[in-house]
Amino acid sequence: MLDREAATPLSWGNVALAASMLAINVAISGALRLNLEWQIIIAGARCFVQLTVLGLVLERVFSTESAVVVFGMTALEVSEWKAKRTVKGMFWITFVSIFGSAITVGLIGAAFAMNFDPPFIASKFIPVMGMLFGNTIVGVTLGMESVLAAVDQRRDAIETMLCFGASRWESLRPIAVEAARTAMIPSITAMSITGLISIPGMMSGQILGGADVMDAARYQQVIVFMISASVALGVVISVNSAAFIVVDGQPQLRPERIVNKANFVTSKSASGSRTPGSTRSGHSIVHLKAWKKPAVVLG
Repeated sequence: MLDREAATPLSWGNVALAASMLAINVAISGALRLNLEWQIIIAGARCFVQLTVLGLVLERVFSTESAVVVFGMTALEVSEWKAKRTVKGMFWITFVSIFGSAITVGLIGAAFAMNFDPPFIASKFIPVMGMLFGNTIVGVTLGMESVLAAVDQRRDAIETMLCFGASRWESLRPIAVEAARTAMIPSITAMSITGLISIPGMMSGQILGGADVMDAARYQQVIVFMISASVALGVVISVNSAAFIVVDGQPQLRPERIVNKANFVTSKSASGSRTPGSTRSGHSIVHLKAWKKPAVVLG
């Protein structure tokens, strides 16, 4: 008979004992001269401080039933965009695609699949949203990076299609479809191997907390399906929004709207003089590749 009692509370002494195991990492780094000792120590300290602060904040948040506080807390989980390429309005595209898709799927799933009443119970809704946000961010990042890279690399093909009368969507469809596929594959792969190679994190946590194993399995299944739906919705919104920015309503290709962050950093760290192939707009430096040939204008 399995023991269904609640897990024994852990003390700071238990945490300290677990932290001492990082000595293994430090020892290996020193023995192999990896020079990672301080990075390991700093990472461990940051992990301790960040999770402690998170626990203190969530204690207060979980004590409230205010929807405003709960939704505000979930909004803070949306990460900053860190892709190599970006376009004007990137913040709002990523915010709407990540936050909008995760909130939509989260509320529907919490209300109907998980039977939360009300759906935004802080102690349950925030952890669920954390999982949705984390996975949706990965999908949106892959999708937008893929579509911007493809537009940057296939300028001639897009220009040719537009010159021969292709519509905005016709010229972008192959790129958008490929980017969406690239972004959705990881979540589909994760869904197909969940429970086959390892016990997922949420299921493990519930089992350690004393929950019934089959209940934990069902909760994990619901979460995995919600994650897949949130990723798909976020990817579609972000990929199409980014694609429609770089090809305007004329329709005309607008490659100058793509900002390469790597080139920006390189140019900014230089002496400050303008380099060939670069143009300065305000305080930003946008690197533009030279066209191989001028655009063809049909009469």
